[in-house]
Amino acid sequence: MPHRVLLADDDRAIRESLVRALELEGYRVTEVTDGVAALATARREEFDVLIIDVMMPGVDGLGVCRVLRADGDPTPVLMLTARVETADRVAGLDAGADDYLPKPFELDELLARLRALLRRGLPDPGGAAQRVLRLGELAVDPAARRVWWSGSEIPLSKTEFDLLELLVRNAGIVLDRGTIYQRIWGYEFGPESKNLAVYIGYLRRKLEKAGADGLIHTVRGVGYSVRPA
Repeated sequence: MPHRVLLADDDRAIRESLVRALELEGYRVTEVTDGVAALATARREEFDVLIIDVMMPGVDGLGVCRVLRADGDPTPVLMLTARVETADRVAGLDAGADDYLPKPFELDELLARLRALLRRGLPDPGGAAQRVLRLGELAVDPAARRVWWSGSEIPLSKTEFDLLELLVRNAGIVLDRGTIYQRIWGYEFGPESKNLAVYIGYLRRKLEKAGADGLIHTVRGVGYSVRPA
């Protein structure tokens, strides 16, 4: 079976040349032009590897990668970007990318990196999407949908669990409100909505009752993040 590749790049010339080259190498390629389409397609279909450009309209490549990783999607990601600074490379890897290739690049190098990613294979069913997530004394089990602090279980509602899991999977990263709304509820309620703040309040109270004070941090005007208490 040929490997399936999702290619997301808003540069038509680059996209078309890569599609031709990859298909000549025997890959089955699905192409999209922006981050929103990349997320929708990656969630709808299964791929062996994703090639994602950083600078795209709508949702950029870093945002695509963060959301997919928050979803528990372990598909290998090769990030493409015109940015060459070390900080930009670190940002891509921190977002969950497996490899990072600056533009302009040689086709042979891209193909070699794809082969290396594919050799790693996908995690087994007990892998990244199912393992227990740990942050200090906090343990989150996505498969069982259970949470513990210092060994004591914390009962959470579905939305509270989904919200905590999303934050823990992105520990140390400030998730903006729009991203959280899209991931948890599937749409944004608008800038005046207090829905997210209400659920953050519920979650904080339950965590604090268990002894996990100061785990969730508010970044004013942006969103929320979790760091070890």
